[in-house]
Amino acid sequence: MRVLIADDEELARRRLRHLLAAHAELELVAECEDGRRACEQIDTMRPDLVFLDVDMPELNGLQVVESIGLARMPATIFATAYDHYALAAFDANAVDYLLKPFEQERLDRALAKVQRLPLPEQQARVGAAMSALQKPAQWGERILVPCGASQRMLALADISCIAAEGNYVRLHAEGGSWLLRDSLSAVQGRLDPQTFRRVHRSHIVNLAHVAKVLPWLGGDALLMMRDGQRWRMSRNYRDALDTERC
Repeated sequence: MRVLIADDEELARRRLRHLLAAHAELELVAECEDGRRACEQIDTMRPDLVFLDVDMPELNGLQVVESIGLARMPATIFATAYDHYALAAFDANAVDYLLKPFEQERLDRALAKVQRLPLPEQQARVGAAMSALQKPAQWGERILVPCGASQRMLALADISCIAAEGNYVRLHAEGGSWLLRDSLSAVQGRLDPQTFRRVHRSHIVNLAHVAKVLPWLGGDALLMMRDGQRWRMSRNYRDALDTERC
């Protein structure tokens, strides 16, 4: 099986090369750093399988599929670091979807799935995934979070707070917390503003989980959550909090 990798991150391509080396039946025929180059190499090299990153310069992963055309597109496994793409693709029953970072066992399962499905069925599933990914954003009820070598569906209603941690955000919920590779602003854009409010530059709270609002220093406030956690609310965000609901 001839394989093409399209990903703008060199580290991600290197990692995938390493994992694919465990499969003697696979031959890596091309690597691409952007979507336009991916289209050229798919036309030239005619691979049997493409690992396609969703977020790439020039053309993104969806635009690559549109440019090639579903009928001519090889077997495709999408990959990305951002769970909101993955959630839509899973719901659409895509051929498979790798949420970075993934391990050998997860890749092996994706390859086994591709190898047992007829290409026409794979193309139909890719088309369904693309339709789901291109739909206007709606407020969802769950979010996909990494959990070891797999992923877990976490109900948004169970999340009490989302806090920034460098290039990640940490989702605090009943039963634990989960790290997600995303920015706080990007996550906020996918949340219902009637339920989740930005109360500080570094965290968002679920209003349903706020038990009390206490005065704090310098005009700030302290939010007492139902799970016992405390989060500071900056005076610059006081207007964002609907205290009548607390």
